[in-house]
Amino acid sequence: MKRIGILFGQENTFPQAFVDRVNSKLDAMGEKNIIAEFVTIDKVIQADSTRYAVIIDRISQDVPFYRGFLKNAAISGTAVINNPFWWSADEKFFNNALSIKVGVPVPKTVLLPSNQNPPDTNSNSFRNLTFPLDWEGIFNYIGFPAYFKPFAGGGWKNVYKLEGIDDFFKAYNETGQLVMMLQEEIKFDTYFRCYCIDRQDVHIMPYEPRNPHHLRYFPENPNRDPNLHALIKEYVLRLNNALGYDFNTVEFAVRDGVPIAIDFCNPAPDADVNSVGKENFDWIVEAAANMAIRRAINYKEGCNNLTWGGFIKTFANDEPIGDIINKKKTLN
Repeated sequence: MKRIGILFGQENTFPQAFVDRVNSKLDAMGEKNIIAEFVTIDKVIQADSTRYAVIIDRISQDVPFYRGFLKNAAISGTAVINNPFWWSADEKFFNNALSIKVGVPVPKTVLLPSNQNPPDTNSNSFRNLTFPLDWEGIFNYIGFPAYFKPFAGGGWKNVYKLEGIDDFFKAYNETGQLVMMLQEEIKFDTYFRCYCIDRQDVHIMPYEPRNPHHLRYFPENPNRDPNLHALIKEYVLRLNNALGYDFNTVEFAVRDGVPIAIDFCNPAPDADVNSVGKENFDWIVEAAANMAIRRAINYKEGCNNLTWGGFIKTFANDEPIGDIINKKKTLN
């Protein structure tokens, strides 16, 4: 029996709907050798296999114990979605750089050292840095208003909107040992949040990040341009194929007709019916169920069933990073 498990935390609507939909689809297919259920863990022993062919991870970004469990499961053959080795290694600044390499526009961004020295370091640890930094060049490149945010992490924690240089240095002095990045503000006409499942199914949702959370998915959409939507879909697939995410959202701020990727690394994107709405929720559940069933059917016992992004593959093969956009999606 192949088991599809979902590992989750505080969310309530998606996990049960996902399990129910997978099992109903398997029943309709007459498939008796696959079942979906909630993951249960009673012990984690190094290099021991789990009972699961596939695990959908919705919580390990917040629970390090689960992250360790999933990596152990993956090395023992479980197809973990999203790949726990990749998402815990990537970060926003690198993702922006990779986005440029695969031809997807992003805001102008610079990386800055932490304001305070990390533990167990002193001034000698930073002898390769020029002091002061080229603040004039940095500010001229980014411009103001700007956003100041951690180079890794999410949830709008430690994010500042800056109107000028004085605001920057005030905020910089508050960030302690956080490594930060300074990013241009994108004044957008329209905004979209796009689900991407299995690097093939894309669902484009009008989104208003300035609304309260429960109202963000329900704005009027003044721009239904099919050419714009086709370009957004192409950009979503480029990013997810490059990064290696199989369950992800990508956000675009559209400025003067150009979609600019703002946030596109979400190891457990929002899938609560109370925030995304019934229509979007049903699409997410259906696409995720289809992906999980495909992975279970293709599961090979005792083998590496993880998937990896185009960046890893091209880098390992000493190929140009930009070639990612010319390749079709491939799964290990």
